[in-house]
Amino acid sequence: MHIHILGACGTFMGGVALLAKRAGHRVSGSDQHTYPPMSTQLESEGIELFEGYATEQLEPAPDLVVIGNALSRGNPAVEYVLNSGIEYTSGPRWLGENYLRDKSVIAVAGTHGKTSTASMVAWMLEQAGRKPGFLIGGVPNDFGQSARDGEQIFVVEADEYDTAFFDKRAKFVHYRPDVVILNNLEFDHADIYPDLKSIQTQFHHLVRTIPGNGVIVSNAQDLNLEAVLDQGCWSELLRFSLQEGADWQVELLAPDGGQLSFSFSGESIGSISWGLCGRHNAMNACAALAACVAAGLEPREALQGLSTFSGVKRRMELLSTFHDIHVYDDFAHHPTAIRLTLEGLRRNVGNARVLVALEPRSNTMRAGHHIGELGPALVAADYVWLMAGGGIDWDPQVALRPLEGRGRVVTRSEDLLQQMLDTVNTGDHVVFMSNGGFDSAPSRFCELLQSHE
Repeated sequence: MHIHILGACGTFMGGVALLAKRAGHRVSGSDQHTYPPMSTQLESEGIELFEGYATEQLEPAPDLVVIGNALSRGNPAVEYVLNSGIEYTSGPRWLGENYLRDKSVIAVAGTHGKTSTASMVAWMLEQAGRKPGFLIGGVPNDFGQSARDGEQIFVVEADEYDTAFFDKRAKFVHYRPDVVILNNLEFDHADIYPDLKSIQTQFHHLVRTIPGNGVIVSNAQDLNLEAVLDQGCWSELLRFSLQEGADWQVELLAPDGGQLSFSFSGESIGSISWGLCGRHNAMNACAALAACVAAGLEPREALQGLSTFSGVKRRMELLSTFHDIHVYDDFAHHPTAIRLTLEGLRRNVGNARVLVALEPRSNTMRAGHHIGELGPALVAADYVWLMAGGGIDWDPQVALRPLEGRGRVVTRSEDLLQQMLDTVNTGDHVVFMSNGGFDSAPSRFCELLQSHE
C-alpha cells in the first residue's frame, strides 16, 4: 500500500511515517518545511519527501493519505484529497487501528512529563530484553530516535491534543492501551479546549477505553485526575505518590532527587542513584516503574534499567560546560513544568546563580492564560529574560513583577544573547526554556561563549 503523510516532519507524524515504512508499506510525505533531523531520518529510511503541499505530489493518487492535525481546510493538498475522493485518515487513528491492534500497549498521558516518562518506560523494557517499539514526542538519549518498531510491546506518548481537523477528539482515545499512566492534569491547549472540565472529559474518554483487565497508574497527588476517576473507573487502579498512602511511593534520599527509594503497598522495592534531579522526575520514575511492573517486569529488574536512564534531548539537556558555565536546553511549555524544573535545579546547584531565558511560545501562554502563574514559576532563578516578540496580547512586564526587578523583557534574540553574555559568570547555570526553536538561541549562546574568551 502507498501511504502519503501530510505534515510528515512533525515528531508524531514523522514517527507514524517510520512505523508505516517498517510495517512494509511504501511511504511518502510532505511538509511546509522539510527540515532535519526528521527529514534526514525519514529519507534514510527510503521515504520520499516533498516541500510544501502542491497537489502534484498526490498524482497518481496514493492508496491512503494520513493527515496531520496541523493541517486544516483551505490547504491545497487537503482540498485535493477531499475533492478527489482519496481515502484519508488521521495519524492517531491509523496508528491505533493498523499498527497497535495486536500489540500490548503502554500509554503515557498527562499535561507534563509524558516524553520523559515514556522514555523511562521504553528504556526499562529495553534493558529487560523486551525490545519494545515506541513513539515518543522527543528523542530519548538512550535510543537516539523518537520512533522504533519493536516486538510485542509498544510504548506511546498519549497526547490530549486534538486528532485532526475532521476529528476533534483527543489523540489518545485511538490507542486502546492495556496499561496507561495518568501523570497529571492541568489546563493547557487553550486553542483547543475552553476550560479544564473539557480536558477532564477527554481524559475520562481515555479511561473508558482501558479494558477491565488493564491497569491505570494515576498520580495520587493530582485532584484534577481524582475528579476524572470519580466519573467512573472499570480497570485496576494503582496510585503513585511522593506521600504515604499510595500503592506506589517514591522517596527522595537526597534533596536534589539524585537518589530515590521506591516501595509498593508499604514494602520496599529498592533504591537507585541516577543522573536526573527534581521531584517531578522522581514522580515520573515512580509512574514508569509501576507501569513496567504492571506490564510484567520484576521490580528489581526494572529498577536496574531505570538507574541507567540518561534522559531526553531538550529536557534539561546539558549543552555545554564551557569555563564552568553550565548551559541547558529545556522544552518548557507550562508554568508548573517551569517551576518544578527550576526548583529541581536550584536544589541541585545550591547557591550557584541560575540565569533563565524564556520564550512563551505555546498557544496557551501566548494567549495570556498563565500570566498570573508565570512569574511565581520563575522565582527560583536569579535573573530571567523573557523574549516576547509578536503575537503576545498581554504585558510581559506584568508577568515579571514577582521577580522584583530580577527580570527583563526583550524582543530580539540578538539583544537577548548579548545581555546574557554581558551578565554570565563562571559557575553560573544558564537555562533556555521554550517548546519551539527559540531562534537557535541555546546553540548560538554556546558558540558566543567559546568565542568570547
